[in-house]
Amino acid sequence: MQSSYLFVEAALIGLAIAAPVGPVGLLCIERTLRQGAATGFVTGLGAATADAIYAAIGAAGLGTLIALLTRLATPLALAGCVLLLYLGIATLRRDAASHAARAASVHSLPRAYSSALALTLTNPMTILSFIAIFAGLAGARTPSLADSMLMVVGVFAGSALWWLLLAYGGGRLLSQLGARGQLLVDKACGVLLIGFALLLAWRTLAGWH
Repeated sequence: MQSSYLFVEAALIGLAIAAPVGPVGLLCIERTLRQGAATGFVTGLGAATADAIYAAIGAAGLGTLIALLTRLATPLALAGCVLLLYLGIATLRRDAASHAARAASVHSLPRAYSSALALTLTNPMTILSFIAIFAGLAGARTPSLADSMLMVVGVFAGSALWWLLLAYGGGRLLSQLGARGQLLVDKACGVLLIGFALLLAWRTLAGWH
């Protein structure tokens, strides 16, 4: 396998997985508005780390761990729904005064990272996508350790690139809305987070039964 092509393909996969707007994307936008682009980007890095973890499991073909994650899919998904619901409610309850306090503290960055990491890890079915993706990238041969590591790094790099663009590029655009417009976007993110939580809970429970 040509390493440069493999890395680019994996990076494009990471970018494609991260790009669709979902719960973590909403968190990135909301935190960028409230605490600045650095906090939004760190939120995205939490998701990128989770993608890399699942990518590593998929690349390594760890059957026992894959089977365990599949069995735990329902409780993990429900835990993610609870976390989403909490984050959405917390966003809606935040008043305008606290919304105006935008400076990211040294304590907010680890919280932003860990919450996005946990939220993404509670979607273990993502690993099935990575298994299929890496099977396609590897072709008929078993990828070497170096190839597997390159694919994982590529996925992380592509995902991180998306979050960088969203936090800093999107943040610059959203900053033009003014205080009232930003507050409305912030509240809309809270409503959508709650909506995602309820929708995912319904889908999880419907599939469980």
